[in-house]
Order: sequence, then structure tokens, then C-alpha cells
Amino acid sequence: MGTLILFILFSALFAPATSANRTLSEGLSLSSENPEDVLTSPNGMFSAGFYSVGHNAYCFAIWFDSRPSRSQDRTVVWMANRDQPVNGRKSKLSLLRTGNLILTDTGEFTVWQTNTNSLYSLELHLYDTGNLVLRTLGGENLWESFHFPTDTLLPQQLLTSNTKLVSSRSQTNYSSGLYKLLFEIDNVLSLLYDGAEVPSIYWPDPRFHRGYNDGRFVYNSRRFAVLDSFGNFNSSDKFTFLSTDYGQLLHRRLTLDSDGNLRLYSWDEEGEIWVVSWQALQRPCFIPGVCGANGICSYVPGIGGKCSCLPGYKMIKHSDWSQGCEPELDLTFGKSKFDFLQVSHLRFYGNDYNTSYSYTLDQCKKLCLELADCKAFRYTFNTASGTSDCFPKILLINGERSPSFSGSFYLRVPKKDLSHLLSNANHAEEIGLNCSSEGPLPLYLKNRENGIVKFMLWFVCGLGGLEIVGIFLVWCLFVRTPKSSSADEQGHLLAITGFRKYTYSELKKATKGFTKEIGRGAGGIVCKGVLADNRVAAIKQLSEANQGEHVFLAEVNIIGRLNHMNLIEMWGYCAEGKRRILVTEYMEHGSLADNLSSSSLDWKKRFKIALGTAKGLSYLHEECLEWVLHCDVKPENIFLDSNYQPKVADFGLSKLQSRGEPNNPSFSRMRGTRGYMAPEWVFNLPITSKVDVYSYGIVVLEMVTGKDATKGVHDIDSGEQPQHKRLVSWVREKKNRAALTDSWLEEIIDPRLKGKYDVRKMETLIGVALQCVEEERDARPSMREVVEMLLAHENDFGP
Repeated sequence: MGTLILFILFSALFAPATSANRTLSEGLSLSSENPEDVLTSPNGMFSAGFYSVGHNAYCFAIWFDSRPSRSQDRTVVWMANRDQPVNGRKSKLSLLRTGNLILTDTGEFTVWQTNTNSLYSLELHLYDTGNLVLRTLGGENLWESFHFPTDTLLPQQLLTSNTKLVSSRSQTNYSSGLYKLLFEIDNVLSLLYDGAEVPSIYWPDPRFHRGYNDGRFVYNSRRFAVLDSFGNFNSSDKFTFLSTDYGQLLHRRLTLDSDGNLRLYSWDEEGEIWVVSWQALQRPCFIPGVCGANGICSYVPGIGGKCSCLPGYKMIKHSDWSQGCEPELDLTFGKSKFDFLQVSHLRFYGNDYNTSYSYTLDQCKKLCLELADCKAFRYTFNTASGTSDCFPKILLINGERSPSFSGSFYLRVPKKDLSHLLSNANHAEEIGLNCSSEGPLPLYLKNRENGIVKFMLWFVCGLGGLEIVGIFLVWCLFVRTPKSSSADEQGHLLAITGFRKYTYSELKKATKGFTKEIGRGAGGIVCKGVLADNRVAAIKQLSEANQGEHVFLAEVNIIGRLNHMNLIEMWGYCAEGKRRILVTEYMEHGSLADNLSSSSLDWKKRFKIALGTAKGLSYLHEECLEWVLHCDVKPENIFLDSNYQPKVADFGLSKLQSRGEPNNPSFSRMRGTRGYMAPEWVFNLPITSKVDVYSYGIVVLEMVTGKDATKGVHDIDSGEQPQHKRLVSWVREKKNRAALTDSWLEEIIDPRLKGKYDVRKMETLIGVALQCVEEERDARPSMREVVEMLLAHENDFGP
């Protein structure tokens, strides 16, 4: 016991001295070696202190701190020395008696300062707004962080002609990046890409006359912009916007992200996450430099931007697309003989040598071959003049590929490499955009420590460790044991709900090491397992393991309470470390996708599957305790029991929303599967339950026709060339071309039914499905209305 007292006294003697949590007074410092040396705003939402940005590298920063005990929840909103981190040892932020606030590296070098002087006493305050202010005791502000933003603008913080936002290099590298938000010379608030030889404005859209697009007003000399806490943004050039959740008093931040897009984020208190409530650009490929020089960006709905290199080029740095691609070919002018590789549906914005109008293709080729700096040219037909124009390129930046682009792109390559490139030109590997653009983290090497000091530190740590072990054993014996009744409480909960928490070892044993795989998708891997109580279960390992445990538990708790005959029953979950696993009932007949390609589903089963699925979705949308969107309705997520009764799976894994706020989307990225996604996702419209209605309509069309919506339909009409069409377009055309007779149905109905079906039932299914897939969401019925339409015909089955 004497040793314990000695340890406590020793710990108290060497305990770090904590700073005042509200103010920093003259003559005092905050130390990088003391994690508790932070300033905290009165409301506790903002903190200022030394923030780790790499190995032994720190910046003095302000961060939004929703849960002070969890460092991974911190969102940095300002940094003093983002481009010059300091050592983790002996670095300090000091308020000198002269009135200057300085940041010193290892106590020797000043890396940042406010350059303020005062004869009066000063204090450093962190306000509830997130503003760090150096002020006199009389209330006069000498310096404030709001006047020197980094990449983020907080509510009530002015952006002026003297300030700008500069993106970070990546999501993990906080140093200055390549994108800026500022007032340009013409007084218009603009986004600037500053990573090329020639900086370029990319927002507002430079293809329109500057200052007149988007209703901008150039005749304003004040040049300011401000955001309020309700989601209203106003700029002196008359650019304004409202957030999608406008009117709610929320924590917000306007951030110029590392991918060059300007986004407004709202803090979701319940989910404890930031949600995108507005963004400047909907097309990621339109942002210059997103794939770097000689890189090509392709936009894929439901997936996002994809980067690839031009044929004959390779990526410079695999972890950073902003550095672009470099040639693997010898492109030395005058050394090689050149020809051109044609690449369709590709264009590069800007950097034209000179536009040549009314040129033939041969003239354009000759022009580019004679220019030492010509890398390629774009050749397009001008519908207004009836001639073709030539656009030689001296820099290949801002490449974008799209099926909608007319004209052709011709890349200058050595003649000897042309045949090889021709065979690979249309097979360039596309890699998903890594918005973090991972760059090297700042590194600050530790100083060499004295050997004696090291020995003393190890000795003290060893002694302390032994004492801690002893204290822990005493706590386990005398304190923790009486509280074991919590296990009984869990037992009562299990008896009532049947919903329980499993350990990872239990599920590993049930699946024999997760070897019995029965399904795989973007959401994770599904294995078949036998639980300890001999129940056969489907065990899904979720791939998105970055979700915090408290958020995951809150969601599965709600999902576990949902109960409907057309929803997969949830039996339990596992949350250990980064592992997130769901345990559900196992369905012997597998998914609807497994059965559509077989002859096991007659027309009666298909009608009942459509009706049961609609009932399950209607329950999610309108009847359960929480308003739940599925966001990924497809045949792979509809399972069939022993009687072919449908049960919807994977519900509730998307963001849960309050039923009272159906038009208040809180999705920060697209969700779902290509081919089943509603237009709202692509056009960034508010997400409501109608996205599930659209996906359901696609599934019904697949059940009726036997066609795969993700592949489309290869249609061959008499006298016409074969055409590849979307499933919805194909069905609508067939229906509109013919009178409502059995003949038009025969062209649509799945041939596996061999003509055995009820005409009225199939007409009903097709009619309901086509209503569900209307482009305008308001024209679609609700799932409850779908159920009512199908129920009207449910009992009309013939023999």
C-alpha cells in the first residue's frame, strides 16, 4: 500500500500542468507536449491546440469537436502553420507581454506569429463561433482567425477581397492544395485551379461570358460573402444559395475540399456526421486537374469519377492523381516520326495553340506535326457553319471522356508505336478517383535523447505499469464483480426481442472461418453459418467499416426492431474493432436474382413477389417507427423463403431519416446500383422514398420481361439495325406501338413462361412498373399506392 501511495505522489509531482480552457493570458504558453493544453469554446464545440498532422509533426489548429473524448471525430476548420509543421517536443504557442502571439518550433525558431503589439494586457479567447480572438481586457480585438481562413468558412465569417480559401492537399495532408476560392479581378466570387502552368477559373462556368452567367454582378467594389447558421449564403456579386436543409439552426461549414469542389456541410446531431447540403459543381470531371496532366476523367452514374491515363502514358504517382500521367513513349520533336491515334468521345478543356476554322482533317494533322509544342488536336464539325474546326493542344490538362461528346481527339504518337496503341486504345484501365489524393504526410524527426533520461523514463514507466496492474486487479475483484447483473439484463433483452450481440469468434466458428460464401456485393460478403442454437443464418460482413461503433449500434438497434413478414428478420450483430457484421435468417431459395434466370418462377409467383416486395417497402416508408429508405432495391436484395414469399434484405443500411423530414436529404454520396438508380441521384435532387419506388419499378420490369436492367436490351426490329436500349425505353416503345392486345405482350413477356400467364395481371404489373419509373418523382406513386393497385387484382387468379 505504501508503494501505491508513493506512486500516486510521484504521478502528481510529474503530472502535466493543464492550461485554462477558455483563455490564454500574457506570459503563458500552450505546449505541443501536453495534450490537455487546449482552449475550448464556452459551448464546448470548438477547441484550439496542437493537432497531429504526421509523424511527430504538429500544427496549431482549431477543430470542431463534437465529442472531446474521441480524436477521430475532430474536423479541422483552421490552421496557423499548415505548410510548416512543428516538432512534437518543446514547441509552444506563446502570448508575449509585448502583445505578440508566436508559434515556436522546439522553442527556438518562430514559424508563425500575429505581428501584434499592445501596451495593454491581452488575452486569447476561443468563441462559440469558432473564432480565435486576441483582444485587450477592454474588449478591443487586435487579431482574429476569422480574418485569415484556410480552407473553411464558418457561419458569420466574412470572405473579403483580402481573404481566400485554399484547399488542403488531400484529406490527410493539410498543407496548401491546388484550388482557391476568391474574388477575381472582375469582382466575381470564383474557384481557381492554381496547379497548372496557366491558372484557370472553373466556377462560374468559363464557357459563358464572365460576370453574366449565374446572375453574377461585376459592378461591386465591396467584395464580400457570408454564410449564416440557417444555411443562407450571400455574396456581393449577387450569387446566393440556400442549403437543402435551410431554416434549421445547425452547425455548418463551407469547405473547399481537396478535390476542388466547394461544399456546404451541416452537422447531423443524431447521426453525429457531417452531411453535404450544397455543392458548387455536380460534375466531378469538370474540375480541372482532378486527374492531372495527361489524365482522363470519366463520370459513371452511381460510382462517380474515374481516372485513367492517355494511351502510351502512365501514372506518375499511384497515390496522387493530381500529379497526372507521364509518357512512356519517346515524344522528342524532330527525333521520331509521328502519326495520330484517334480516341473517340474525348476532349481536353483549354490550352489551345490557336483555333483554326474550316480545316480539313489532313490540314489539321499537318498543322500539329509542324508545331513542336503540339501534343494533340481535337477535330469537330461546326453545325452552324457546316465546316470542321481544328483545336491544337499544347497542354493536355482537364481531359474528360463522355459518350455525348461529338468530334474526335487525335493524340500525337510515334509511328512505330501506333499499331500497338491502336490495339489498347479502348482498353485503358480506369481507376476510381481517390478524393483524398494521398500524399506524403509531414514528417518531423525526433531529437536524439540523452541515454540517462531514457533509462529513467523506462524505469518510471515500468514501476507505474506494475502499480496499474495491481489497481486493475483490485478493481476487478471488488468493484466490477457486483455489476455483472448487466449480463442478466442482456439476457432479458434477448428473451424479449431475440436480438443479440455476437462475438467475432462465435461467428467465425459458425461459418467455419467465413469459408461458406453465398453472396458478395458492394455492401460486403455474405456467408452461410450455423449458430450455437443450430439455427441456420446468413452472416454479412459489411465492407464500410469506417462507421463509428456508436452510429452502427444506433442503426442496428432500430433495424433489429423492424418486424414485417416481407422483411428479412435480423437476429443480431457483431461490432468489434472495425468489424461490422449482421446476422439474419437464411433463405433456402436464395435471391430473386438467382431465380429469374431459371424456370422456377411462374407468373403467379412473380405477381406475389411483386406484391410482397411492395408491402415490405411500404412498411419501411410509412409504417415502422423510423422512416427508412432502402436506397438499393434490386433482385439481389430480395430473397425467397420455402414458399417463395419475398423478403427484402439490406434495408436500413443507408442513412436513417426522421419520418417528419422526408424532403431533408442527408446523403453525402450516391447510393444504390447502376441500372436501378433514380434520376435524383444523378441530378443531385432531394432524396425521398420515391428513389425506392423507381428501383422497385425496374425490378418488376425485370420480373415480367426476364431482361437484365443493368445490361439493357438488344432490340432487333424488322428493317432496322440492332439497337441497344434501356429496359424502360424498350418496354415503353413496345407498349406504345401496339394496341393493348395479347400480341404486344408476347414481345415483352419472359419467354420462360412459355405463353402461360394471365394477360390482365401482366398488364397490371407493367402499368404499375411504368408509373414507378417516371422521370419526375412526383409522378410516381407511393409504395402504399402500389400495394393498393396490386391488391385490387390479387384474388383474380384463374385456374
